[in-house]
Amino acid sequence: MDIAYIHSVFLKCNSVSIDTRKIESDSLFVAIKGENFDANTFAKEALEKGASFVIIDNQDYFIDQRTILVNNSLIALQELAKFHRQYLKLPIIALTGSNGKTTTKELINVVLSKKFKTKATVGNLNNHIGVPLTLLSFNSETEIGIVEMGANHKKEIEFLCELAQPDFGYITNFGKAHLEGFGGVEGVIQAKSEMYTYLVQNDKLAFINLEDKIQVEKSKPLKSYCFGINKKNANVNISSIAANPFVEIQFSNLLIQTHLIGLYNANNINAALTIGKYFEVDDSAIKEALESYIPENNRSQLITKDTNQIILDAYNANPSSMGVAIENFVQLDNSNKIMILGDMFELGKESLEEHKSIVNLLLDEKDLVCYFIGKDFYSNRVDKNNFHFYETFDAFSDYLSEVKIRNSSILIKGSRGMALERILNFL
Repeated sequence: MDIAYIHSVFLKCNSVSIDTRKIESDSLFVAIKGENFDANTFAKEALEKGASFVIIDNQDYFIDQRTILVNNSLIALQELAKFHRQYLKLPIIALTGSNGKTTTKELINVVLSKKFKTKATVGNLNNHIGVPLTLLSFNSETEIGIVEMGANHKKEIEFLCELAQPDFGYITNFGKAHLEGFGGVEGVIQAKSEMYTYLVQNDKLAFINLEDKIQVEKSKPLKSYCFGINKKNANVNISSIAANPFVEIQFSNLLIQTHLIGLYNANNINAALTIGKYFEVDDSAIKEALESYIPENNRSQLITKDTNQIILDAYNANPSSMGVAIENFVQLDNSNKIMILGDMFELGKESLEEHKSIVNLLLDEKDLVCYFIGKDFYSNRVDKNNFHFYETFDAFSDYLSEVKIRNSSILIKGSRGMALERILNFL
């Protein structure tokens, strides 16, 4: 496989695509096999829709000189991305963590874009396919690249770091996410710390949250730039944080008033502020960037619907993010509070116990109506007047069809597979 030649072809194209439904004119189509399809069969269609070249790994679908035949299209995509990253030589910030990756990435991007031409991971394209596509979206005009890295098993972050070769890294936190693939919380810590290992071995810099004891311990061998709340040893010292419901940060002589809900978002904001300071973005520009950011895509969105105020946090959930979302909601000075929680996925053998812990966390809350949706919550149902359990979303939607919820503050939180944003149709 001649990666230099493939890269020369790539540079003639406007973009890279792995989906013929999203083919752009003069693009490079890479035929990657899925579990239920062989993308090689779409190579001809890609050219007909405007692709300039196609990469395939099945010679039966070779078309003409516009076809590049390789042994494995996925590996070709990854090696092309790595080659392109080395070709550009631009500074890259990588981030991973159990919770808050995408929000933090977007906040970093809006802050740095005040001074630099930045490009960042689109959405959550953060895996072994998404990271290469992100790297290939960078071009000669990009001054800083921001790469989000997700993982659900060990050695994945290590592999993604080898592709992206980041100059800077940040781990949002170490929480109870993807326990099934990591084999428990210790596995999560080990896997996320693979980023620190890469940074140490390559003499690169990590941004560290001094409020996180695990980060502080695991990052000791690293060159670091730190932030903390009233920490004298911090490079960036945050004076105070508050949330009711929106997060406010007091930094230096600035009060930054954001559109992000919950104290659990404070560290995401502080990280973006800190990275902005490291890259010498003006304080006033940092404030403007953070205050202008409005979350979307079901991530801590504040929505008014009829007479209800809704916190929609239905993009994903794990025991850590569920716990802090509940803690934040309970502390809000609102009346008529309702919590609608959906099952958390990918917790393996610990799933039932983790769902039980969430139910137990709420047992003493008397002024809070709680609806639990999904098989694992249903398996942990208890007899309590303000608790209601539904095994399926359909069962809960049948209930909502007959009951009118009004004048309430509502938290909606659950894993992506629960698709709890559908609840909005009933409120």
